[in-house]
Amino acid sequence: MSTKPLVLDADGTLLRTDMLLEGIWKGLGTDPAATLKAFSLIGDRAAFKAEIARVAPLRVDLLPVNGDIAAMAVEAKDAGREVAIASASDISLVQPLADHYGIERVFASENGVNLKGTAKAGALVAAYGEKGFDYAGNDKSDRKIWDHSDCAIVVGNAGGGAKGLSNVVKVNGGWSPRAVLKSMRPHQWVKNVLLFLPMIAAHAFFLETFLAVCLGIISFSAAASCIYIVNDLLDIEADRLHVKKCKRPFAAGTVPIPIGMLTCAALGLIALGVAAMLSTHMFGVVAFYMSLSLAYSLRLKRMRWIDIMVLASLYTLRVVAGAAASGVDASVFMLIFIFPIFISLGCVKRMTELALAKDENPLPGRGYARRDMGDLLNMSAVGMVGALVIFFLYSYSDQALALYPDQWLLWVALLPIAAWLYRMIKLGYLGRMDYDPIVFAMSDVRGIGFLLITLSLLFYAAGLWSEWYGRLFG
Repeated sequence: MSTKPLVLDADGTLLRTDMLLEGIWKGLGTDPAATLKAFSLIGDRAAFKAEIARVAPLRVDLLPVNGDIAAMAVEAKDAGREVAIASASDISLVQPLADHYGIERVFASENGVNLKGTAKAGALVAAYGEKGFDYAGNDKSDRKIWDHSDCAIVVGNAGGGAKGLSNVVKVNGGWSPRAVLKSMRPHQWVKNVLLFLPMIAAHAFFLETFLAVCLGIISFSAAASCIYIVNDLLDIEADRLHVKKCKRPFAAGTVPIPIGMLTCAALGLIALGVAAMLSTHMFGVVAFYMSLSLAYSLRLKRMRWIDIMVLASLYTLRVVAGAAASGVDASVFMLIFIFPIFISLGCVKRMTELALAKDENPLPGRGYARRDMGDLLNMSAVGMVGALVIFFLYSYSDQALALYPDQWLLWVALLPIAAWLYRMIKLGYLGRMDYDPIVFAMSDVRGIGFLLITLSLLFYAAGLWSEWYGRLFG
């Protein structure tokens, strides 16, 4: 067993993340103006890192750690070996990290010196001598340090940087495609079934319409996943404080931030490309959805009540997108009807988060605490009543009378709609559902039953059941 000092790189080695990128994304979420201004120093890497560390200081106790490297450090300390951290990150970040893990010696970027590659190798050789230390790293640039170390501890494949070295110890690292897919939140794509609503409401049951909406769903799913990644990158620190969100890939460090950024860019191109292929209107809707979602992630989600209005708008835009993709006109009455429903569901989302919170403190990154439960419940009830009244008024419109000859069945359909909304509000208030009510609704058997009863009554009122029966058996 080696008795030489063990030197650990921080970013990507001891930590399953990169502190500079974490600081940039945290800064974009908390002080975007100062963060963007810091990029004027990008030519001086050391000064840039120091400014990002000043604008967005990190909680080092929350940063995800590579368990194998941490265990190696503990074993080395128990054996009486010196353990040090040598990182290109700014000293203001690396020193607290070392203090937190009881590591006494620190090498980091400071006083205008960017401690990376050759500069780091020189500092370590000056401190320990040629071949006088073991070094753990994860990047191709670490080759310049490994060439002077006694043992090269390589995390992941290090971009091929360890090729040809002798005395190498391999440590698991990197990421998996499965973890990247998880970061895209594919379970959230189920919300995009809302794009079918205009087609169903207009009774436009044609193959070409169906296929167009399916393409629209692909576009919207890519757009939503793109923004989910942005949101998770902006909220990394807040997610680590959350009872469930701490397991998200970026918060847990199972997907590197650069991979997330590349995935985000690819998804954005897919979303806008497919939308442009469908129509200019669809392109405009998707672009507006992504812009509003980005504004929500950056600022609006922290504004009480405004965040719920924006959430309702984002859900409603899915219905507008369904109309744009299929070429079917979205009824104004339908849009007016669904908006208060989504207001209610936005309140349900916040009530669920509060009901599952561990304490009375405000939700991380949100403007609500448990004292707001009553107001959220009242607002959700107002949305429910508003939607039912609007649906009742719609039953007297010329469009409804033309589409649904049996008007009284529309009134009967109010009952399962009311039952479904009441159930969603109740379960949200009690904290007995998923954090996203739409995702929960797609798996809630009783709730799906209410929705199917509603749909069946509407089809019956429109005479569609008899028409389809006649086509099948006539």
